[in-house]
Amino acid sequence: MSTQPSKNLETFDNPRQVGDYSIRIEIPEFTCLCPKTGQPDFANLTLEYVPDKSCIELKSLKLYIWSFRDQGAFHEAVTNEILADLVKVCLPRFMRLTAEFNVRGGLYTTVVAEHRAQGWQPADPVSLP
Repeated sequence: MSTQPSKNLETFDNPRQVGDYSIRIEIPEFTCLCPKTGQPDFANLTLEYVPDKSCIELKSLKLYIWSFRDQGAFHEAVTNEILADLVKVCLPRFMRLTAEFNVRGGLYTTVVAEHRAQGWQPADPVSLP
């Protein structure tokens, strides 16, 4: 196989650093292992962020997400770990990671973790008629 899972996240220069805009990335095939049973956990991740000077490079994100496949992790821990790693390399103005885990033992879990750069304020919402 020419590519392997990797914890190495890459970025590229934000092509539009003036003003805010948002990026939304859907990751429907996240998998990790339950740390108690070793059974696979499946989740749909939604990454939303307002970039500052850099953006997440998508191939590195895909390989990074793949690296969790054989890792045991609680839902809350893995969601916050991913967010922290992404914030560390990207330094966004704002970032939110929503992890919607499939049913386990009759329960669905959704974990939402956010980062807001110091001093950053979102624009006022726009309501259209």
